[in-house]
Amino acid sequence: MEKIIIELEDTAKTLKLLGDKTRLTIIGLLKDSECCVCEFVEVLQMSQPSVSQHLRKLRDAGLVREQRRGQWIFYSLNAQHETYPIIQQILDQIPDQKEKLRALEEAGLRIQCN
Repeated sequence: MEKIIIELEDTAKTLKLLGDKTRLTIIGLLKDSECCVCEFVEVLQMSQPSVSQHLRKLRDAGLVREQRRGQWIFYSLNAQHETYPIIQQILDQIPDQKEKLRALEEAGLRIQCN
């Protein structure tokens, strides 16, 4: 297997972004599925503007992608980003966030933006 070398500057930028608990949680939530802003608001118990600010930082860095569907914007991990291998390593080391999404689904809040 070929070893991929990631630039130090890019690594530092990604690690700095993921050094924030909220952004790390967002990345964890996106590990297995895409999410809408309204879902992050529910899971994180934060205001929509605060969540959007965190998502903007992740998007501007290229770590997440956004896709508009009607009035909603859905976010997903950008597996093509050069630091994605680092993100994968981090995601392997933190608690799985699936349970938070499952609780959202059970409360009937997971599908409110479809």
